[in-house]
Amino acid sequence: MKSKYAFLLSLRSLEYEIKQLNAYAKEHEECFDLLQLKLDSLCQFMTLEENDRQWLAWGGQEEIQIYGTQLRETSVQALCEMEKYQSDLAIKNRLNVSEYIEILSTSVRNELREFQLNRHSKVLFIGSGAFPLSALTIAHETGAKVVCLDIDPEAVEKGRKVADTWGLADSIVFSGKPIDELSFVSEATHIIIASLVRNKLDILNDLKGKIQLDTRILMRYGNGLKSLFNYPVEEELSDDWKKTSISAGKGFYETMIIEPKHSVIQRR
Repeated sequence: MKSKYAFLLSLRSLEYEIKQLNAYAKEHEECFDLLQLKLDSLCQFMTLEENDRQWLAWGGQEEIQIYGTQLRETSVQALCEMEKYQSDLAIKNRLNVSEYIEILSTSVRNELREFQLNRHSKVLFIGSGAFPLSALTIAHETGAKVVCLDIDPEAVEKGRKVADTWGLADSIVFSGKPIDELSFVSEATHIIIASLVRNKLDILNDLKGKIQLDTRILMRYGNGLKSLFNYPVEEELSDDWKKTSISAGKGFYETMIIEPKHSVIQRR
């Protein structure tokens, strides 16, 4: 039992520190550097084999579940604030676009290669955030048309300004519309669902009857220990979809490619 409580203390300590640093950063922006370091620590925490063993042993217990959920919600809030701060820096030309795109390209290159993007692709990014590095990278490297969707109006506006500042305004469109009101859904050849999108299976359900037969959906998620910083997929996909897992292991989120079966294609 000692290992359980040591693990529990780690979760509570991370949650407390991230919450406090997020509060400090709102008052003093130099604290965002400390917050970034702590979020990086959480990502490292999720990739350690010993922590994964602890989660397998204790993760099903109510107490661990409660504090694990609290840690995720606190971390998601902190990351959203961090992205808005990074967006402001980018708009003021205080971030090196080439450096950031290279960092992201290195981390997602395999993912995007498996997704088969090219300059003819039409990409819908759901949950793009205020500093949409993945979308910026796709537009920059492939020339594909990208539509970014986010429920936070501030994130939509900041993302739009970053794209404009970095010379990508012609390639990326930003919207806060619900999926039901977005006509681009029926045109999309590729759809990405971000790891911080909460109700992923509801999103899939919303896409039914609206997408093309050959539309490919890339879903980022985190189950088990990785749910400490990503929303999970807790249920099996319905028989309407076929899936292929393309990443796992030491990354801090997992990825699957989902393709529709004939029953969910758009009605013409």
